Amino acid sequence: MPFTKLVKNDAYFSRYQVKYRRRRSGKTDYYARKRLITQAKNKYNAPKYRLVVRFTNRDIICQIVSSEITGDKVFVAAYAHELKAYGVEHGLTNWAAAYSVGLLIARRAVHKLGIQDSFTGVEEADGEFTLTEAAEVDGEERRPFKVYLDVGLTRTSTGARVFAAMKGASDGGLYVPHSEKRFPGFDIETKELDAETLRKYIFAGHVAEYMETLADDDEERYKSQFQGYIDDDIEADGLEELYQDAHKQIREDPFKKVEGEEKKSKDFWKEESKKFRDNKLTKAERDAKIQEKIKALSA
Repeated sequence: MPFTKLVKNDAYFSRYQVKYRRRRSGKTDYYARKRLITQAKNKYNAPKYRLVVRFTNRDIICQIVSSEITGDKVFVAAYAHELKAYGVEHGLTNWAAAYSVGLLIARRAVHKLGIQDSFTGVEEADGEFTLTEAAEVDGEERRPFKVYLDVGLTRTSTGARVFAAMKGASDGGLYVPHSEKRFPGFDIETKELDAETLRKYIFAGHVAEYMETLADDDEERYKSQFQGYIDDDIEADGLEELYQDAHKQIREDPFKKVEGEEKKSKDFWKEESKKFRDNKLTKAERDAKIQEKIKALSA
């Protein structure tokens, strides 16, 4: 076979379509997104809701989102930094914090819908696998508010923190279709979930164990890694009580704000963003900069 060079002519390029911008930048998995937002035609414009969970270095973002042609609309949101109002000041990105944020967004959603008394969820977390079921409201059966977990590009490995937020939302009274296979404590051989292990993670028992081990083996590293806990007199054996109290407060008032904290305006954040952005120089400014460099080198 003779070598044939592929010639990409004008006809080729006139038909070529670049991928979506967020696909090009590797931010959105459109294969998964299509299946999460596509709603059956016989639902008659009923929105399909997603529980969007995203992690940053210092925060957890949870949103219940529906998709429309004009764009995504956020129904309700909750963030890990809001847990400070409920007494959780440290470890805002760990498993226990993710569960608390999931619980917080669930309670906010059911309060917004006015069904908080009908769908209470699991009031005392025990680590058992449960799904929110239909409840009787005013003599009629009412189904729970249904959301689908949207993990984005996160690896869905067993014990991942996204499933902590999902578990919190499920225990908070939302119906999130899932199985127990990806929770910590699930045995792949026996196909059973160890509820005690899952409960330990919900109340930061794994963090407490690590704190105790580090305090015994390397005190210097313990002080550097858990300095915030030490300053607030939080010990390993007090973590479970801390999170139990936080869960109780979330159920009592899911819209609680941090005392003394004022909501910052858009103008404030606009000015704040300018600190981390280099403004584009004009041609005159660039020329002046070059002349300064020439003078510095010649001197």
